[in-house]
Amino acid sequence: MKATVIATFFGVFLTCTYTAKEATKKTKKAKLYVPQIDCDVKAGKIINPEFIAKCPPGCQDVKYRVYGTDIYASFSSVCNAAIHSGIIDNTGGKILVQKVAGHSGYRGSFSNGVRSLSLPRWRESFLVSEGKPRKGVTYPTTLEYSSSKSTTVKSGDTVRKENQTTPVPTPATQMATTTPTPMTTTTDPSTTMPQPTKTPAATRTTAAAAKTRPGLHRVRDMGSSSVHPAYASVVAAAARQVQAAQGRGQNTAFRGTSTSASNSNILRHNTGVQRQEPVATFQRAASSPAHLAMETDSWKPGLSLFDTGFSSKEELNPKPLEPISQGNQNCKVDLSFLMDGSWSIGKRRFQLQKRFLGNVAQALGIGSAGPLMGIVQYGDDPSTEFNLKTYANSKDLRNAIEKIQQKGGLSNVGKALSFVNKNFFLDANGNRGGAPNVVVVMVDGWPTDRVEEASRLARESGINIFFVTVEAAAQSEKQNVIEPNFVDKAVCRTSGFYSINVPSWFSLHKVVQPLVKRVCDTDRLACSKTCLNSADIGFVIDGSSSVGTGNFRTVLQFVANISKEFEISDTDTRIGAVQYTYEQRLEFSFDKHSTKQDVLNAIKRISYWSGGTSTGAAISYASEQLFSKSKPNKRKIMILITDGRSYDDVSMPAMAAHQNGVIAYSIGVAWAAPDELEAIASDPAKEHSFFVDEFDNLYRYVNQLIQNICTEFNSQPRN
Repeated sequence: MKATVIATFFGVFLTCTYTAKEATKKTKKAKLYVPQIDCDVKAGKIINPEFIAKCPPGCQDVKYRVYGTDIYASFSSVCNAAIHSGIIDNTGGKILVQKVAGHSGYRGSFSNGVRSLSLPRWRESFLVSEGKPRKGVTYPTTLEYSSSKSTTVKSGDTVRKENQTTPVPTPATQMATTTPTPMTTTTDPSTTMPQPTKTPAATRTTAAAAKTRPGLHRVRDMGSSSVHPAYASVVAAAARQVQAAQGRGQNTAFRGTSTSASNSNILRHNTGVQRQEPVATFQRAASSPAHLAMETDSWKPGLSLFDTGFSSKEELNPKPLEPISQGNQNCKVDLSFLMDGSWSIGKRRFQLQKRFLGNVAQALGIGSAGPLMGIVQYGDDPSTEFNLKTYANSKDLRNAIEKIQQKGGLSNVGKALSFVNKNFFLDANGNRGGAPNVVVVMVDGWPTDRVEEASRLARESGINIFFVTVEAAAQSEKQNVIEPNFVDKAVCRTSGFYSINVPSWFSLHKVVQPLVKRVCDTDRLACSKTCLNSADIGFVIDGSSSVGTGNFRTVLQFVANISKEFEISDTDTRIGAVQYTYEQRLEFSFDKHSTKQDVLNAIKRISYWSGGTSTGAAISYASEQLFSKSKPNKRKIMILITDGRSYDDVSMPAMAAHQNGVIAYSIGVAWAAPDELEAIASDPAKEHSFFVDEFDNLYRYVNQLIQNICTEFNSQPRN
């Protein structure tokens, strides 16, 4: 009898061991086949919203352009962006790519041997991270491209190529594909348990209960008739433990386990992005599997706003903000407050002003990856209390503000704006280049000097000026104001967005959040300099007889298509035009039209002249009549279009223009001479000179020309 029991026990033991091994095999993650992409593949060409791909070696090359830092425009090379971000190096490797919404500005930087470029805006962005699958996310083994593209997928020891010819889908059908694609789902071993072929009725309820709680282990009932009593008691005890847990409710879990709901709560309250008024949103379509996964995935220290899937429009529970090292990454601005230290403000109101500035610093969330803030106090003369790099968190900044002493004097705001424009936003003072420059001017009453000219120069240098005026002049005091309507003359736009009037210093606390929200709304910071809003662009148009009336209208359409891509106003980009034959004619100057529609209408009205081709004389004429009157802090860009060889020398006039700071682009059509096009173009000629065989193909170079202008802008030092 004893031998029988022992044999039975060992039989059960071997059966359990075999079952456990089979369960272990089943819990192994399915192998994820990773498609390989080429170095020149851009994120915008891939339809999948989230994917893992393998980059080949050798992608660290200037010809694979990257736009942005941390968040990249989808126009960028995926693999070179991964090298720039430090995820991989030039030897290649696996990366995880997540698509996000378009951004209003991308900051260029030099990182990990890659120089990324700035871009003012783009329709779609992407993030790059380590090529590890995220829990619960299904990744494609082949990628879908917006145009024909071959992807190579390794399967075991074989390699196969699959051609994807899926057209760009509409938003309603983007997630659908015409051909089923093999998919691999990654799962968490802790939540995947072996499925027995049969479950005895006595334990089916217990197994179901265990299935609903990932942290609990299911126990298979082997039947009491064939199990040793000691082993059976262990089984029964485990079953009772599971049933007891079920009786306590579905939300009960053993210590150390968590459900997706609890993770969601952790995500909302402990993301580390602490702010009371979110100001920017990067959202993924609700149907995106990556988005759904982010909403349920648990938060981990070090993840950014985009990694967690946290939407910036969600409201956090109101609580005091704590100093954080990285800062509010949704508000990356370089900010200078002009603090009124004049005698008119008095000591008590000066203290209220300091309290206000401290509250603003707290609400902003100061940090190296978010907003940086410095303070200039003005009276008779301005002086810097501290610059952008002095304090890297809100707590230290608030303490420093409390120690500021009032300097007294008049309220010379114009003088203070000139000081900030020339001295504050310098690299040595912590200016980051890619972050918008913002000045907030605090004024008690009204300035004692003129602000219009100083403000104009600051705006044209890319500084966004806000005014907070407190206790404005009463009707009986207005005769004392040196410059009526000084706020409208100073700010970037007169829409009211850039100015806040507060009736009393004692109600100043009410505008902390509205001011922070406006300062952080980078989409509306209209004065920030970009390649699209900081140039004087002069078109020099060949009107010779060889062009012809029909082709001349095509040239004008080309000029209009380029012009409409720029932000045109008297303080942004300005457009001028010269037409030439043997002679030259100024069609309109830079200061003639200050709106985009006026410029486009003026281009349409240009009449065809007809005559010879004196391109050299036309360059000299444009230099004298257009670019000599360009504003000193504007990029001077000449775009010359010609269809033939010039009757005069072009090299000397072009050289003179280059020496005077004119960036020259030459576009040749049909019989234009390549050597003249290169002589006219700025260095390097291959990036400033283009040739098409016929006029109808001019349109192909609109985007390339604008991209090169932006590249040129980013490669030059800030004015």
